[in-house]
Amino acid sequence: MTKTFTIDSKTIPFETGQTIIEAATAAGVYIPHLCHHSDYTPHGSCKLCSVKVNGRVCSACTFPAAEGQEVINDSKDLNDDRQKITQMLFVEGNHLCPGCEKSGNCQLQAVAYHLNMLDNHYLHFYPKRALDASHPDVLIDHNRCIFCTLCVRASQEQDGKDVFAISGRGINKRLIANAQSGLLKDTDLEATDAAAHICPTGAILIKRTGYQIPIGERIYDHKDIDQVSLAASGLIPITTLAPSLAVGTEQTQDGE
Repeated sequence: MTKTFTIDSKTIPFETGQTIIEAATAAGVYIPHLCHHSDYTPHGSCKLCSVKVNGRVCSACTFPAAEGQEVINDSKDLNDDRQKITQMLFVEGNHLCPGCEKSGNCQLQAVAYHLNMLDNHYLHFYPKRALDASHPDVLIDHNRCIFCTLCVRASQEQDGKDVFAISGRGINKRLIANAQSGLLKDTDLEATDAAAHICPTGAILIKRTGYQIPIGERIYDHKDIDQVSLAASGLIPITTLAPSLAVGTEQTQDGE
């Protein structure tokens, strides 16, 4: 007999070992997320995927699915909290979307639109974080890092390297490169590494590739992130997306 639980009263089948977000995605239900990626170990750092499981708030990317669970995903209080989290991510860094090369391909920006985030609400921190352009092919704009650890996990779990780590706490938290100099040029990162392409914001960019896809023709310019995310997971036919968006889903999984 197939095991099931419910999300917003919709019956969701699942397999033993699946998390709530894995089962939900397989059933065509989008749960907002930034730090989750199906290829890597769940981390539960962004908290955007928080859902209520039998009345208890849990991270859907780390919490296992179980028979008979009653999960609430799409509710006003949860979406209000997600919007506040997203607003805080914007003000804790310098996310100036109109001037960012990643605009239209940025998952943080797309989540903000999905959550109907119309302003930043909180005062900007304007942190002074360095830009590391030392590497011949890749640059890091630390102002845009949201500490999702996707690059850390991609480097360790897919590239077989250990290029990135997160250091510090609170306002002093920062992404660091595994080199004595602290510079990206002194690591073994290559432009073809998964870690160089997994960033959901514009923090890690490949040099000399800017604006190859014009603004207006990018992944999230015409489709909401829930559609793109489910298309990347095979739940929506790629043909339902515009041609340039379909290319984007082939290059990025889970809209990331």
